[in-house]
Amino acid sequence: MSALPVRFCLLALVVSSFANAAAAQEWSRFRGPNGSGVSDAKTIPVKWTDAEIRWKAKLPGEGISSPVVWGEKIFVTAAEPEIGKRHLICLRTADGQELWRQTEAFRAYKKHKVNSFATCTPAVDAERVYTVWQSAEASALLAFSHDGAPAWKFELDPFSEGHGGGVSPIVWNDLVVLACDQQGPSYLVAVDRRTGEQRWKTPRRSKRAGYSTPCVYQVPGRPDELIFTAWEHGITGLDPLTGEVRWEVDCFGKQTERAIASPIVAGDVIFGTCGFVTSDKHCVAIRPSDSGGKSEAQELFRIEKTAPHLPTPLAYNGRLFLWTEKGVVTSVKLDNGEVVTTKRIGGNYSASPVCIDGKLYAVSDDGEVVVLTADDTLEELARNPLEESSRATPAVSGGRLYLRTMSRLLCIGGAR
Repeated sequence: MSALPVRFCLLALVVSSFANAAAAQEWSRFRGPNGSGVSDAKTIPVKWTDAEIRWKAKLPGEGISSPVVWGEKIFVTAAEPEIGKRHLICLRTADGQELWRQTEAFRAYKKHKVNSFATCTPAVDAERVYTVWQSAEASALLAFSHDGAPAWKFELDPFSEGHGGGVSPIVWNDLVVLACDQQGPSYLVAVDRRTGEQRWKTPRRSKRAGYSTPCVYQVPGRPDELIFTAWEHGITGLDPLTGEVRWEVDCFGKQTERAIASPIVAGDVIFGTCGFVTSDKHCVAIRPSDSGGKSEAQELFRIEKTAPHLPTPLAYNGRLFLWTEKGVVTSVKLDNGEVVTTKRIGGNYSASPVCIDGKLYAVSDDGEVVVLTADDTLEELARNPLEESSRATPAVSGGRLYLRTMSRLLCIGGAR
C-alpha cells in the first residue's frame, strides 16, 4: 500500500477512536472534548415530547453561552442588563435545581444585535470553573471552586469592539488559555489554573475582534500545540508551555474578515474558518509538519462556496460536515475535500452542530432542533421546537442533552 492511502487510513482510525472516546469525557468546554462536538451517547431521543424532557430551569436573565458539565454539576452564564448584573450559575444535573450563583456588576455596552451580554462559554476542570466577563470598561478571567467560592481573578484589557464580547477559555493541563483578539491590545494568554498567575502572553496583530475558541493539536511523535484562528494571522500553532509561535499559515482572505467559528482537529489535519457575513468565507484544511528542525504547516485544500461563518465545522466517520448560518449543510470527504452532498435545510443558525450517536443536532435561531443523519444522505430525522429562540450550542454529558434557550436550560433524555 502506498504512503498516501496509509495516511488516510490512519486519519480515519484516529478520528473514529477520538469520537468513541469523546463520550467518556466531561463536556468541559465549548463543544465538549477538544471542541469536537462528538458524543456516542445512546440515550438521547431523535424526536422528543414532554415525556423525554427531564427538567426545565429558568435562568436569571438571558444569554447565548453554552452550558458545560462536570460530574453532577452544570455551569452556564446569564445577564440582566436592565439591572446591571451578570451571573455564573451552577445547577444540579439531576433536576436543574440551582446550587449557587456568582454575580458581577456591569454596565451595558455597545454590541451586535445578535450578541448577548452573556456569550462566553465557561471551561471547567475537576477543581474549578473559569469564565470571562468582557466590557469596554474592564474585562477579567475569573475562577471559582465547584462550590462557588472565588478562587482568583486575572485582569484583562478592556474589550474594544462594537460587536461586544464573547470569547471562551479552555483548560490545557495546568493552564487556562484565552484568545484576546480585538481592536485594542490583542494577545493570547495563559494563566496558572490554580493561582491565576500569568504564565505567558503572546502579542497579536488585530483590527477586528475574533470569537473562535482554541483547540489542542495532539498527534503521536509531536508535542502538543495550541491552535488559534484569526483573520490577521490565519491558523496558528503555539507551544503551550511557552506561548511561542511554532508555525503560522496566512490562509484567509485579504479583506477585513472575522474568525467566529472555532478550529477543530481530525486526525492529523486542522480545519480553520474565517470570513465576513456579506462576503467570502473560507474553511481551510492544513497539516503541520517538521522539516530540518523547523515546524511548518501546509494547506491541503479549502472549501469556500459552502463554508460557514458562525457555526463550527464537525468531523465524524470520514466526513467533514459544514452547517452554514443560512441552513445549508454539506458533507465533505476528510481526506481530500471533495464535496459529496449539499442540502438546504432552511432556517438561520448561530449555534454549532453536535453529533450524537451518528446524528447531527443543530439549533436554529428560532429555537428548533433539527436532526440529520451524519452521513452523505443528510436525511432529515426530526424537528423539535424549543418554544423560545436560541443561539447556544448544545452540551452532552452523562447520556443527556442540555439545551440552552435565551432564558432557560433544558435537560433531555438519559437512562431512567
